[in-house]
Amino acid sequence: MHRRALGLLFLVLAGGLALIALLSARQGGGAWVIAFAAAALALWMGDLARRILVRRR
Repeated sequence: MHRRALGLLFLVLAGGLALIALLSARQGGGAWVIAFAAAALALWMGDLARRILVRRR
């Protein structure tokens, strides 16, 4: 039960970071640094969520 909740938390965090990346990229200028960092973190969190939610042993 706790693993599923943790996976869902990571999934929500990944979605929020992806949204921040998208909005920062649309802003342009110096916000590209934030967009790149948020996209990298979103990919990492999404991968963690996938590993937790898919693994069933």
